[in-house]
Amino acid sequence: MGATFLSSAHLELRAKARAAFASLEPAAHVDDATLARAVAELGFYPYLVPADFGGALTKVDVLSVCVLREELAYRNAAADSLFAVQGLGSHPVVVAGTDAQKQEMLSRVATGSALFAFALTEPEAGSDVAALSTTARPDGEGYVLDGKKRFISNAGVATHYTVFARTSEGPKGISAFVVPAGTAGFRVLGQMQLLGEHPIGELEFSGCRVPASARLGDEGAGMKLALATLDVFRSTVGAAAVGMARRALDEALSYSKARRQFGAPLAELSAVQALLADSAVELEASRLLVHQAALTKDLGQARVTYEAAVAKLFSTEAAQRIIDRCLQVHGGNGVVKGFAVERLYRDVRALRIYEGASEVQRLVIARHLLG
Repeated sequence: MGATFLSSAHLELRAKARAAFASLEPAAHVDDATLARAVAELGFYPYLVPADFGGALTKVDVLSVCVLREELAYRNAAADSLFAVQGLGSHPVVVAGTDAQKQEMLSRVATGSALFAFALTEPEAGSDVAALSTTARPDGEGYVLDGKKRFISNAGVATHYTVFARTSEGPKGISAFVVPAGTAGFRVLGQMQLLGEHPIGELEFSGCRVPASARLGDEGAGMKLALATLDVFRSTVGAAAVGMARRALDEALSYSKARRQFGAPLAELSAVQALLADSAVELEASRLLVHQAALTKDLGQARVTYEAAVAKLFSTEAAQRIIDRCLQVHGGNGVVKGFAVERLYRDVRALRIYEGASEVQRLVIARHLLG
């Protein structure tokens, strides 16, 4: 459609990314480390950090990240996850890091020589973040971390983990720390096998000692920092959903024009046309909501909790419906391994859960409306 929130610079970035990411089309037997190197080598990590630390732009432009995630997710959900969590894990450094921390870590994020993870979720603390039980006990000139984390994307391939741990009781008792891979007392317990391809795993901290310089921001400011980071990246989850849905619609359009049934292409059947039309409407609406939320943040609004929740809720739920319709267009072939819609059907499901499940987004939206 003609109207767009994208500037000429965004459109140029989209064209560049669309061409570059074609090389990331999923291939068999590509391990997470190999894929992580491939994503880094394409050179788009500078869009995740400010220019003062090797970034592409003066500040992190959320709409640019949305453009990149849409194009990445169109090609490869695992590659999109690696890129997104690099931003999610390093953004707390952007927001709360000291000049020394930023100089040390963000320049490496930009080059891809450092890969971050965001370690918030625990076995008993998912949507209820305030229930997390991993502790960071002050000890001498540093802290000792103990506890477990679960569903941590980039686990096993990350070089740095932004870890949220409890330094005191209550919702204001959570602090954030950057823990390098290989730190004594810290280990990745193993990879988790999900419905879709996704580099993810479990972490354990047992007497893991870190210096005071590992803490991001003030002690007790971790929850605020986590929510500020999610405020930015929830919009980009919606962008990934748009990318997956757009790919599914492209696949369904191509298939319906080539596949013949009842003596004519499937595309000539009114029932199929209705599936395609409904999908196109939801796709356009999703992209506009995502771009609106991102642009609102980029224009200087401090918090976009409501806008990001609306965008994430609508776009991820719509993407599930769009991909389901597009699989239906494929008939039996839609559930055959090797068809893109079968992969997309598995990959899209997690988006309605991570970075705040749809039910949580509805609570956020309702509380905003009710004041």
